[in-house]
Amino acid sequence: MGDDRFDHWETVADFEDGGTARAFAERLSELGFDVALTADSELDRFGRGDIYLRVPGESYGDATVALDGLDTSEG
Repeated sequence: MGDDRFDHWETVADFEDGGTARAFAERLSELGFDVALTADSELDRFGRGDIYLRVPGESYGDATVALDGLDTSEG
């Protein structure tokens, strides 16, 4: 939050839970992608809020393919 370096990066997934967001970001990172987690506002005391998993624009297509088949739904 408050870091505009990632404003031009593309959102490949959004999450409401920080733990889930970190797990998917870690997986993409393990696959060799540059990733960032961003939020428009502070997370609540339980680590929940609007969290965006972002990659550089040139990686968007490959990152979405990499996430295909992984369950990004929170349920």
